[in-house]
Formats: sequence, structure tokens, C-alpha cells
Amino acid sequence: MNTSMTSVNNGLHTVTAEEHEFQRVKSALHEQLVESFDLSKITRVNRQQLADEVRHMANSAFGARKDLAKIDRSRLMDELMDEIFGFGPLERLLKDPTVNDILVNDPKTVYVERRGKLELTDVQFADDGHLIRIIQKIVAKLGRRIDESSPMVDARLPDGSRVNAVIPPLALDGPTLSIRRFGAEPLKIEDLLNFGSILPDMVKFVAGAVEARCSILISGGTGAGKTTLLNAFSRYIPAGERIITIEDSAELILQHRHRIRMETRPPNTEGLGAVTQRDLVRNSLRMRPDRIIVGEVRGPEVWDMLQAMNTGHEGSMTTIHANSAADALTRLEMMVAMTGIELPINVIRQYTAAGINLVVHGSRLKGGPRRIMQVSEIVGIKDGQYVLQDVFGFEQTGVDAEGTAVGEFYATGYKPKCLNRLKAAGVHLPDDMFTARRIRQ
Repeated sequence: MNTSMTSVNNGLHTVTAEEHEFQRVKSALHEQLVESFDLSKITRVNRQQLADEVRHMANSAFGARKDLAKIDRSRLMDELMDEIFGFGPLERLLKDPTVNDILVNDPKTVYVERRGKLELTDVQFADDGHLIRIIQKIVAKLGRRIDESSPMVDARLPDGSRVNAVIPPLALDGPTLSIRRFGAEPLKIEDLLNFGSILPDMVKFVAGAVEARCSILISGGTGAGKTTLLNAFSRYIPAGERIITIEDSAELILQHRHRIRMETRPPNTEGLGAVTQRDLVRNSLRMRPDRIIVGEVRGPEVWDMLQAMNTGHEGSMTTIHANSAADALTRLEMMVAMTGIELPINVIRQYTAAGINLVVHGSRLKGGPRRIMQVSEIVGIKDGQYVLQDVFGFEQTGVDAEGTAVGEFYATGYKPKCLNRLKAAGVHLPDDMFTARRIRQ
């Protein structure tokens, strides 16, 4: 298609008049096909038979439409098939294994994230109505609904991808959609090492801590790779232990056979039937777990999680949104306050320090690379404050010619107190692993 022809501007970027016309024609044909198509046949014939019938009907429509002379019929047919059997313009993005996130700002503005970088795509919807139909189609397959009375949905696709959609009146500029994708095969420690996200010595230390049943808090911002780390380090949990995972939206693909997976449930249309993470954490204590893994603590369930860590469920793990290891502990305190339990702050801190041994903090840096910024040990409480000692870290020193962050890993020289616990569990790490040094990437 010649993109140098007349174009129109949607306020954010330029859209060719030809593309605008293509989307208009496709939307009109799609509505025509849906009106004439017997949807009841879906339960009686296979997809190939349905596809053949749709193609026959579309070809008949082509012959009756003079305005299709300059339209790419092959592309139009492919996209019509996607409209009927898939998720319309999103289909090719969902089939692209390099796409991590799909971000639809409006019908004409669709971004994706590839290799940590956002890219504006040429994917478009005909109008707001077209985008809303696709959103409704997605959430309907999940047994959910979205309309003016319930204009927001957060759900999970069968492949584990997380979907969030907001439509008017909550979305002021029109419907918006975000799809966070998770691969069928999670990244392994070897992948993180190849990407330069973590040091081999960091892996050995944290893996030993997992095996020795040290409780670990993984922190970071959005897209920092917290769930990836949790998945990757789960491989070091001994095979004989029973694990229970609890999540708002099931994303964990633990490398462990003896596990039970649980997911929260939102309220129904009458506002009833909700099951929260706190409900599931409390119930999990009656399921004979060796370890409890909470995908992400967000509220009052953190108190029950800390209680579990302090009462025989050492080695439990969870993630939290935070900007640093110290900030993660502050956020935990705020969440404990959400329980309504009135406890002195020094009691909360003592309980937290007794329950959590290590904080692993990750970050997504400029240009997309993800790095483990801190591996820290909670040594205890002194003068009412946490004593947090960094064992390993990463320091950004600049950016390269492509605007991507560069820096160096380092070992602080601090020898963790938990090494005695690791030795007792049969994990022996060489002393020179903790010698102060810097490793430039």
C-alpha cells in the first residue's frame, strides 16, 4: 500500500487515508457477514467448514461492492477471518513470539514491547466500536463481561497472558486495552545469565538460600521481572516439599511437581462471591504446605504471609512492587496497617525481620535491560530500624550509543550471616565469592 498518498492525522500520529478506508470497509463487511451468518453452526461444524463458508460469503460480498476495487483483497480476507475466528487486528501480534506487551491506547494507536523497548505498530481498529467489540469478545471467552455498568476488567487468558481493559465512561478518550504476555516456557536461570541480568555468584547464593529454606522477598517496579525471578529460583526448592501458590492472576509456572495452584476470584455482578488473597493464604495453612508462595502481596494478606514465615513455613517467597530493597520493607509495613491490626511499628519490624531473610531487588533500566540491582540480607533491628546489608548489587554507569543503560555488578565484601544456615542445610559456598570486587559488563 502506498503510504505517501493523502493522509489524515488522529492527533497522535499520521494514518494514511487508504488505511482508514481499508479499516472502514473491513468493519462494514464484518458486520454484514455477522448479520447473515448462522452462529449456531459453530457448535455443529468444524472450524475449516466455517472458514470455507465465510470465504464463500465474503467473495460474494466482494462481487457486489464496487468500492473494493483498490482494496488488497488477500489482506482483507485474512483480516476478516481474524475478525470472525480470532481477535481481529490483534491476532498477528498475539501470534508473534517476540511481543511481550500489547498496549492499545485508542483505535489508531497500538504499541508493543519487544526486548524491553516500546514500538508503535501499524495495527489499527476501524473505530471505538470496533475496539470495544474485540474487547468484549476477549472477555466473553473468559466468562466475564464489560459494558457501561461494568466498564473495567482484569482477567487472564488461557495461555496465562494478563488482560486489562477499560472503556467509557471510565476511559475518557475511548476504550483502552493492555495485554501482558507470558511465554509457555518461562525464562530459566541460564537465560537470565545469558542476558546479563544476574551474576553467577548471585545465582549460587540465592539458590543456596532457597534450598536452605530462607524466606525471600523479590521486589521491583512494573516489568522488572519479579515473576520471572520467582519462577526461575523455584527450581532450587527440594523436590520432596509441598508448595502452594496463591495469585490474583495465575502467572507462575513453577519448576516443581509437588505444587497446588490457587487463584483469587472477583465478585460476581451482584458484588458477591469474592475470594481474596488473604482468604487463600489463611486456607492454605490448613493444606499442609511446606512453603507458601504468594505471586504478589498487595494488601492485608501480607500479615498472614508473615505469620506463615514465622510459624513453620520458612522458605516461603513472594514479590512486591517497590523502588528499592528498603522501600520494599516500608511498603510491607503499610500493608500490615491495612489489616486494621493496631501494632507498634517496632513489633511489625521485628516480625518482618524474623520472617524474611533476603530481599532481591530487580529493575528495568533505560533501553530495556533488566538487572538485579540488590541482593540484601535483613540482619535484624537496631534502634528501631532495619539493618539491611547489601551482598551484591548493580550500578548503572551510563548509556551506550543506542541509549541502553550500561554498568557493572559488584560484591560488597559483606559476608552474610545466613551462611551458617546454608552450611547446616549442606550448602557450602566459597568465602572468596563474597570478596569485594566490581565486574564491568
